[in-house]
Amino acid sequence: MTGSERTFKLIIEYDGTAYHGWQRQGSLPTVQAAIERVISVMTQEPVTLIGSGRTDSGVHALGQVASFRSRTRLACSALMQGMNALLPEDIVIHSCTEVPSSFHPRHDAISKTYQYNLHIGPVRRAVGRQYAWYIHRPLDLEAMQQGLAWVVGTHDFKAFESTGSPRVHTIRTIYRAEMTEEKGFIRIEFTGNGFLRCMVRNLVGTLVEIGLHRYPACEMSRMIASKDRRQVGVAAPAHGLFLIQVHY
Repeated sequence: MTGSERTFKLIIEYDGTAYHGWQRQGSLPTVQAAIERVISVMTQEPVTLIGSGRTDSGVHALGQVASFRSRTRLACSALMQGMNALLPEDIVIHSCTEVPSSFHPRHDAISKTYQYNLHIGPVRRAVGRQYAWYIHRPLDLEAMQQGLAWVVGTHDFKAFESTGSPRVHTIRTIYRAEMTEEKGFIRIEFTGNGFLRCMVRNLVGTLVEIGLHRYPACEMSRMIASKDRRQVGVAAPAHGLFLIQVHY
């Protein structure tokens, strides 16, 4: 039995290891496609899931936000319970709420927080290796902190955008960029009003090269000003990156 159309907001956690990113891509396994299939089974109608943004192949999320519209009369609690029963173990719905029809996960977002994990040490880890980039050489954390400070503020981050992914404009504002270290694990967090494709991974890769003394910390300012992808460091691997939260 169906009623009037309703809009539902989901908060989603997923391990991106087995997926070709968030966005539906034909027959390839993606997070969006997996959730859409389950919702369609439950509601008996085709469903399109709108995410707050894409995550690339191998990237994880603790707080991805998405919405869909449906005429189902199922309660939010029943939808959430059913989705979690049918979804694979590497995707979990943490929240399902009904929201006004005007809600849009991407357009209404005011900022996002991403976290990148590094593991530094003479011996790699077996457990948790799929969630952190392992660097066997010591890093100059003070230099990395100095480089990170240049990122905060409003800048044209074109140099840190992956090639082949042009945007209308590449100016973004980073409100917060912080790095913490504990027992060989380094966590780098960025909160900003938006991020270009692979921007966080390119920033982290450059910070690691600063930490290895391949660039002085002040080079971060020059790299930003260059607007040239060829001037910055390598991209950090996808598996260390997490979308932590979308802020509304």
